[in-house]
Amino acid sequence: MSTSYRQLLYHIVFRTKDSECTLPLEHKEQLYQYIWGIIKNCDSHLYRINGMSEHVHILTDLHPTVSLSAFLQKLKTSSSKWLKENVCFPNFRGWAEGYAAFSLAWRNKDTVLNYIIHQQVHHQKISFAEEYHTLIRDAGIQIDERFFP
Repeated sequence: MSTSYRQLLYHIVFRTKDSECTLPLEHKEQLYQYIWGIIKNCDSHLYRINGMSEHVHILTDLHPTVSLSAFLQKLKTSSSKWLKENVCFPNFRGWAEGYAAFSLAWRNKDTVLNYIIHQQVHHQKISFAEEYHTLIRDAGIQIDERFFP
């Protein structure tokens, strides 16, 4: 008898087009519920979602049959269409191209989960651009400044 074991945790961050504040925080739960549905339809598990008016953080376990790029394409395409049709998000023009995705070990899950939970507190001290730069640099990735507002 054989079986496969896996744990594919990702911390995913993506932003609105031009980092515009087009995701009203008073309606964020509607968006997060919609995104959760997409994640479930990809046979993946959502641990936490949160964000601010210009970006979203997701902690998810990605099903091994789903590629990261296909997952993000489906998530961003479907949610973008839904947001543009939803009267609660009248100024939403789309998601920015690209995303940041960081794999992590199970032992680091709670740290990232708490980081995502406390987004509103965190952003009282630091801008999204500063946060994004820090996350990318801390992952050892060289930043292409052409893609920052």
